[in-house]
Amino acid sequence: MSGSAQVGAGDAVRRYDVFNTDCAARGMVDHVTSRWGIWVLISLRSNDLRFYELRESIQGISEKMLAQTLRALVQDELVWRTVEPTTPPQVTYGLTEFGKDISEPLLELFDRITRHLPPRAAGQHGQDHGKGGQ
Repeated sequence: MSGSAQVGAGDAVRRYDVFNTDCAARGMVDHVTSRWGIWVLISLRSNDLRFYELRESIQGISEKMLAQTLRALVQDELVWRTVEPTTPPQVTYGLTEFGKDISEPLLELFDRITRHLPPRAAGQHGQDHGKGGQ
């Protein structure tokens, strides 16, 4: 590790006790790195989305979990929320500047992981289960 990275880590420890469960920074890290938080932030990187568009873009997330995740990310000021006074109301979500800043390394992490995965043929996702460990 470079000296500056070690100094930065020391500064973070002095400012926040990240190992304490009451630490504000720890709570935000928990929200960002939750099962769905990462996917919400990555999904909002390219476009502002309505609730149902966001749900459709993240396969496997329930409405309840999306609502909980969005509530936490809005509270952490990573995501903004606007409600159009229509019937029914149209709710749109997007990334704040802070959210864009936080989501950038998440996208880089995702890109690094996918670069190291073996290429998959179309339609093979999940089909290699149950083949006796092959």
